[in-house]
Amino acid sequence: MNNLKEKYDVIVVGAGHAGCEAALACARLGFQTICFTVSMDSVALMPCNPNIGGSSKGHLVREIDALGGQMGINIDKTYLQSKMLNKSKGPAVHSLRAQADKKMYSIEMTRILGDTPNLTLRQGEVTEIVVEDGNVIGVKTFSDAFYEAKTVVLTTGTYLKACCIYGDVKNYTGPNGLQPANFLSKSLQSIGVKLRRFKTGTPARIDKNSVDFSKMSEQKGDEKIVPFSFTNTEDDIRRNQISCWLTYTNEETHKIINENIHRSPLFSGAIEGTGPRYCPSIEDKIVKFPDKNRHQVFIEPEGECTNEMYVGGMSSSLPEDVQYKMYQSVDGLENVKIVRNAYAIEYDCIDATQLKASLEFKNINGLFSGGQFNGSSGYEEAAAQGLIAGINACRKLQKKEPIILKRSDAYIGVLIDDLVTKESSEPYRMMTSRAEYRLLLRQDNADIRLSKIGHEIGLISDKRYDNLLKKEDMIEKEICRLNELQVGASKEVQALLDSLHSSTLKTAVTMAELIRRPELDYDLLAPIDKDREELPEQVREQVNINIKYDGYIKRQLSQVKHFQKLEKKKIPSNIKYEDVHNLRIEAVQKLSKIMPESIGQASRISGVSPADISVLLVYLEKSK
Repeated sequence: MNNLKEKYDVIVVGAGHAGCEAALACARLGFQTICFTVSMDSVALMPCNPNIGGSSKGHLVREIDALGGQMGINIDKTYLQSKMLNKSKGPAVHSLRAQADKKMYSIEMTRILGDTPNLTLRQGEVTEIVVEDGNVIGVKTFSDAFYEAKTVVLTTGTYLKACCIYGDVKNYTGPNGLQPANFLSKSLQSIGVKLRRFKTGTPARIDKNSVDFSKMSEQKGDEKIVPFSFTNTEDDIRRNQISCWLTYTNEETHKIINENIHRSPLFSGAIEGTGPRYCPSIEDKIVKFPDKNRHQVFIEPEGECTNEMYVGGMSSSLPEDVQYKMYQSVDGLENVKIVRNAYAIEYDCIDATQLKASLEFKNINGLFSGGQFNGSSGYEEAAAQGLIAGINACRKLQKKEPIILKRSDAYIGVLIDDLVTKESSEPYRMMTSRAEYRLLLRQDNADIRLSKIGHEIGLISDKRYDNLLKKEDMIEKEICRLNELQVGASKEVQALLDSLHSSTLKTAVTMAELIRRPELDYDLLAPIDKDREELPEQVREQVNINIKYDGYIKRQLSQVKHFQKLEKKKIPSNIKYEDVHNLRIEAVQKLSKIMPESIGQASRISGVSPADISVLLVYLEKSK
């Protein structure tokens, strides 16, 4: 019998991207925190794609940074290549993406955790969540040691009863061959947590020395480097970037896959878990898009101190011999050597509708959850949830109201609201199309939207907050000046407009009106703005966007006001939906399961119609 007993304020189970953010937030807020990991090699591990950010995910990383999280700072220190995606489109969908040095990312995050006061990083497998009278009181480990705490944050990622599969091979390990967590699932079920089985996958890693890059297109990083963290400037993080490479599958590749599709565990029934629709395996692509004769394949570096390269776009669970044939049919990979096989991984996770919007379990006081365990996919989605779960675990200890970001506040708000409100049958992935107010929720203004909240929580320093207030003041004053500044039809003005292929002036207009022209912007008009002061680049960017999209922004702000009215209409926690006359049976069932906190949340539940919402509103009004 192990008599070891230790006491902490917060216990974090898992040290992946969610666990790191949760643990750091709790420790930085002054709470004694212990973070368990099944292996010290798995801290901030990137078992799949070697990058941070991307479409909509870049928004999440910048929001994490704006709230005081670590992911943006860490990737700025350890990136290999940086790109701003969707630059040909409007600013609402611009998203930053960086190739990461996977090993250095993990090493740097491990160092940060180790150097953070109030934080203990501990290798050990948590096997039991201990609950008394509906309250979490701590955890037990495989060695039967007991760790006491009033709050516990579950961030187990893809480790619970994990099984890696390719062809007929089933390997009961976690990602990258690391130890799985085989005992915690049973404990969770015993305390009323309902589990389900999801799967994800990863492509092979190949030896750089066996790749013929002359047959591929080089993909370089951007000349202008945009940091993820608002605390950094371009000069702080500039480096010589490492290229990625683009090639394509072909008809021979597709033929090999089709001839062996019966050997894929995805199609043979050997895999039970549901996979992510928006990150399909190459087998899925070939079956679902038979009309396409080729698919993009990105060859990406995994780090500066390794020859391993990631074959982006060719995730697979086909047998080893088929993997060789398949990869070697691709231009530039004819003689490729596989370092690590592609595989699918199955794992236990939850339906996140068991959680409140605070990410606390509805039926277990003090137990929080974040990351892929909540049924999401992606490092960025995980980190965002981990940060909020950690913050709210601390808020509970502080006896403060939880931080719940609305859909109009942040992509993080959209992510969590979708997870806890909408029943998802597959791993959830963040996309810009999921955000109704995406023109307001741009990645460039995340600090303006969220750093005040981060400061109130206690994760943003006074100095950083003061700098934000100065930035906001500069933006506001410059926009006012430009709305009042009259520009006449002088020769200098007409010449500049003509050189920029913009129609010349017949009468005087304001500088703001000129900026709104599609072909012009704030910086292009600098030569005719004699009173203009030199402002920081981040300020100039906000001035330009706010003026150029002023009408659209005002329209979305009007929509947000209507949205917030519904969010403010709270639903009593003790409501019995079967007592609400004229509610359809399906609506009664769905509302009783989710137990929404507001009319707004209720309206987003699948199976609840506008007519049901009207009935509910009448009932609540009569019940006052």
